[in-house]
Amino acid sequence: MVDIGLLLIRIVIGVLFIGHGAQKLFGWFGGYGIKGTGGWFESIGVKPGATMAVLAGLTELIGGILFALGFLTPLAGLMIAGTMVMAIVKVHAPNGLWSTANGYEYNLTLLAVAIGIALIGPGQYALDAILF
Repeated sequence: MVDIGLLLIRIVIGVLFIGHGAQKLFGWFGGYGIKGTGGWFESIGVKPGATMAVLAGLTELIGGILFALGFLTPLAGLMIAGTMVMAIVKVHAPNGLWSTANGYEYNLTLLAVAIGIALIGPGQYALDAILF
């Protein structure tokens, strides 16, 4: 049952990060694409905005794919964790913990999940378990 639980966590979190990356890169799922995300990044002091939007989008997209597949799981967890640290530092920390005030509660939860899975491994139903 543990392996099924890990698979469930990996798929849900991985697919959500794939979606976030697609929002930034392609404007899918209500996102703003590179130009819009880049402009917002510039407004919060992340420069150059368009370049950082591409990097953030690729990190989320690729990290999400790897995480969902359980492939190179420590790297995938690090990629997801890195984007969440940046989201906390650049956006949510000044608002406090609780998400009801646009705080970092949700980002911290995703950060803990990504690091936790990276440390304990992806489980039996993962490409890492098959290939390594």
